[in-house]
Amino acid sequence: MQPTADQEIEVPFEAALSERYLVYALSTITARSLPDVRDGLKPVHRRLLWAMRLLKLDPASAYKKCARVVGDVIGKYHPHGDQSVYDAMVRLAQSFSLRYPLVDGQGNFGNIDGDNAAAYRYTEARLTGVATLLMAGLDEGTVDFKPTYNGEEEEPEVMPGLFPNLLANGSSGIAVGMATSIPPHNVTELIEAAVHLIDNPLAEDRALMDFVHGPDFPTGGVLVDGPESIALAYKTGRGSFRLRAKIETVREKGGGWHLLVHEIPYGVQKGKLIEVIAGLIGDKKLPILADVRDESAETLRVVLEPRSRTVDPELLLESLYRMSELEVRFPLNLNVLDKNRTPGVMSLKQALTAWLAHQIEVLVRRASVRIGKIDDRLELLEGFLVAFLNLDRVIEIIRTEDEPKPVMIAEFGLTDRQAEAILDMRLRRLRKLEEMEIRKERDGLVKEREGLAGLIESPLKQRNKLKRDLNLVKDKWGDARRTAIEEVAVGGGKILDWSAMIEKEPITVMLSQRGWVRAMKGHVALAEVAELKWREGDGPAHAFHAQTTDKLLLLSENGRAYTLGGYKLPGGRGFGEPVRLTIDLPAEVEIAAFMVAKVGMKLLVASSDGRGFVTSGEAVMAETRKGKQLVNLRPGAKVAVLRVVPEGADAVVVVGENRKMLLFPLGELPEMGRGAGVQLQRYRDGGLSDVIAVRMADGLSWPQGGGSGRMRTESDLSPWRAVRGAGGRMAPIGFPRSGKFGG
Repeated sequence: MQPTADQEIEVPFEAALSERYLVYALSTITARSLPDVRDGLKPVHRRLLWAMRLLKLDPASAYKKCARVVGDVIGKYHPHGDQSVYDAMVRLAQSFSLRYPLVDGQGNFGNIDGDNAAAYRYTEARLTGVATLLMAGLDEGTVDFKPTYNGEEEEPEVMPGLFPNLLANGSSGIAVGMATSIPPHNVTELIEAAVHLIDNPLAEDRALMDFVHGPDFPTGGVLVDGPESIALAYKTGRGSFRLRAKIETVREKGGGWHLLVHEIPYGVQKGKLIEVIAGLIGDKKLPILADVRDESAETLRVVLEPRSRTVDPELLLESLYRMSELEVRFPLNLNVLDKNRTPGVMSLKQALTAWLAHQIEVLVRRASVRIGKIDDRLELLEGFLVAFLNLDRVIEIIRTEDEPKPVMIAEFGLTDRQAEAILDMRLRRLRKLEEMEIRKERDGLVKEREGLAGLIESPLKQRNKLKRDLNLVKDKWGDARRTAIEEVAVGGGKILDWSAMIEKEPITVMLSQRGWVRAMKGHVALAEVAELKWREGDGPAHAFHAQTTDKLLLLSENGRAYTLGGYKLPGGRGFGEPVRLTIDLPAEVEIAAFMVAKVGMKLLVASSDGRGFVTSGEAVMAETRKGKQLVNLRPGAKVAVLRVVPEGADAVVVVGENRKMLLFPLGELPEMGRGAGVQLQRYRDGGLSDVIAVRMADGLSWPQGGGSGRMRTESDLSPWRAVRGAGGRMAPIGFPRSGKFGG
């Protein structure tokens, strides 16, 4: 029994939410976000073209206001916002967005700089030739029509035209739980691949790569992926393509040179790109680049001036590719709706096969509908010929009979339609010439019907007809490829000196007790750091001299290592910035060490429970915000010490919180990129206080108290020498009460 409107039904919230969200998700997937594999259109695009067709906005007609088109679309077919519909229409008219635009716009439809189109009351539009080709056959019964949302009108379920719009113009969209991203392609290559599939339906995916070499973007550019990578993406329907700007190195008189950008990657806004490059120059992140100029007019032209003629062009190019959108990755996710409105990811072959199957169906339906119209016309023509052969008797019947139609039907064996047509015939048609024209028309229709009947019955004839039609489309709309293909290894296949990207300047790096970091220009005396301005309740924790080109190692107490660039630190004015804004360091985790890290250096790291190992400068580098785990800690332990191993050091001196000291050979410590290390010293109570690597011949030095700056040295360390992991013995007389070696 169905519930009435005033009844309440108790349904579990989870079930009700799931049911309603599923309905929403299916609606988003099938009626908004994913294109149809047969015509490559989403519903909004299909309705836009249909509305423009009904407004008779063909390529030869006058333009009409876009407001009129948008009004018809949202009023009759697409009950959504006018701005979203207009945005979809604008994109169909942009030659830098679509490889083969479907709308011919007049007025401001935006530009490659990223400027928006004018409001729809100012712009005008009509269909392009490609759009009319895509809709060709709508009046010939080739596709089904469905009622609009309010049942007042009808709209086509799919476009029948012979244009591979899905792959030629591409598509992108985000649905619920799935998305699609299809780049544009060259129609000549697509049709050649389709013809090959007609002749060889069992062809391998790789065979299509002989025809479709890769995406062909309307803005050109250079595709730098290898053939294997491109073929794999098309075979699986998922992948990405690496696209670069087309850049020329222009040599000047006198030995100078500059870079000239002719084409930029698809989807990149020129204005934003230039703004980003100018920002790199202003922030000194690209010091080898001096200037960027936009000299574009009818064609795109962006000039990049190097800092000096001695700059390596390859270094500048590679740095621009990495630091700006002169190189992008365009994703491929060939997720479309099939003829049953089921979403799925297709390979290139599957997409072309589905499109060809649709075109065969259109071909057969067009032929079947045409045969029906021919049969109707032949029926009338046969009746006219009967009338001409018996013209006198027909005239007599018409003049003498009150109801001539039944008499004519009975006497000449006519159908009701034939008799009605004869009675409606004008007198002027009762001439000999008309009879000849009727016979000629009948013979022509009979011949045409035989050809169409043979086409319907023969799959071979269908394929041959489709190939001929495809070649006509290629001859008319095919053009040269715009996107070049040049395989380039990631990174250009050359090791680049990235230190040249940063101006080398001395800085004094300071990290406060509360984790605020800053860098003052020049080498400030470290003794004066405490006298600088600090936040209330805060003070210096780490301070050292460095260069802007240095990499700085920050090691947290949980054993995670982070790398900061010296040139990226905030300036010395003010209090700096919290270092946790730059790296993903939890607020409750303290900082154990902060220092300059260099390639080739050796570091000694130890935890509070007395375990440690030697690591390298390369091993501690971690360029991401999340850093990398350097030390694996036992429960309750934390990183206690990180020190540089001096050149020539051959021994390790470790002291515990119990003031016992131990010395053992440095060679007994393993060198590791990550781990927990080995036991340095054992403790009954407490843990490790400090550890240092020394040269035994030089002894052990530590600062004397009282701020005198004098050092005390213990030259004979043999009393404390033992095996690694021993307990040690009391530190020498005068050793700092803090248990720290200092320095």
